[in-house]
Amino acid sequence: MRALAHPTQAEMQLDTVLSALSDPVRRQIVGQLANASIDQACSAFQLPISKSTSTYHFRVLREAGLIEQRYSGTTILNTLRAADLEARFPGLLRAVLRAARSETTLATSEVE
Repeated sequence: MRALAHPTQAEMQLDTVLSALSDPVRRQIVGQLANASIDQACSAFQLPISKSTSTYHFRVLREAGLIEQRYSGTTILNTLRAADLEARFPGLLRAVLRAARSETTLATSEVE
């Protein structure tokens, strides 16, 4: 089974993390993982994009250090690296998730 490369906590760069979080689809993935109690397969995400595009977004998140991916048979399972992010950039993940929830709430109320 092949291993996927992940940056160490010390290798995480703020610019790379912020760039990865700048995309709404990637924020959706991070938000879903933050609310999950178990690792999630890529197929568990209802994303408004093609499978090949979602693969790209997961790779960007992994290479930035936001998520850990591992194989379980032929399935790739995803885990949010919340503890590593908190240790490296205290409060950042919490702030981004809070802002993303606020945007979603605001957008929903504008539609009603």
